[in-house]
Amino acid sequence: MSKRPLILVTNDDGITAPGLRTLISVMHTLGDVVVVAPDSPQSAMGHAITINSTLHLEKVTIDGKQPEYACSGTPADCVKLAVNEILDRRPDICVSGINHGSNSSINVIYSGTMSAALEAGIEGIPAIGFSLLDYNWNANFKHCKPAVKAITKEVLNHGLSDGVVLNVNIPKTENGKLKGIKVCRQARANWKEEFDKRTNPMGREYYWLTGKFVNMDNGEDTDEWALANGYVSVVPVGFDLTAHHAIKSINTWNLND
Repeated sequence: MSKRPLILVTNDDGITAPGLRTLISVMHTLGDVVVVAPDSPQSAMGHAITINSTLHLEKVTIDGKQPEYACSGTPADCVKLAVNEILDRRPDICVSGINHGSNSSINVIYSGTMSAALEAGIEGIPAIGFSLLDYNWNANFKHCKPAVKAITKEVLNHGLSDGVVLNVNIPKTENGKLKGIKVCRQARANWKEEFDKRTNPMGREYYWLTGKFVNMDNGEDTDEWALANGYVSVVPVGFDLTAHHAIKSINTWNLND
């Protein structure tokens, strides 16, 4: 009899987050689960890692019988420590989330959820980041479970191409029903930032970052279109940031004078 898959579960909202607990429950139906997650929220940390201070791990029991470790570092730190210090064999897959809030389009750049998945991908581990378009701490994740299970099962069965991880976003629904799952490209969109400038009682100026998300992409093959129309979006993303299409043009420049 073959071993059950070993599944590493992490996130960026913290080890007690309801989205993480939902993800753990789904993963138990597919394999043996080990959890390594931040001990406090680490949203929008991107691919930050801890290099100028110490890292701490604490074994905890929250629910279920799976081994769980709370990490003082970032989501990427969690994956590094899991692979190098905690697990006695390489995980068959790493799943990150379920994030409270969107990581579609340009948000993938800032996402701690996706950076954990990308860190696993760098280690050669198939990985998926899951997000729900609902920032409420008490969001209803029930409708996410079938899609999370189906996508994870397919990755376990088929693997992923070298250098590729999946960015999965799930729309919030009022009736609990999704139209389906679409493989998409990342929409061309970004945040138009503004800073709310204020003065504290001591006379020192400070800023709150605000802004508006602007989708400039009218394509019907994008993650933003899929989500707006009730579909789960699946975007294959990579950690090779080379703009390969630009190499030929830049090689025409006179760079050696």
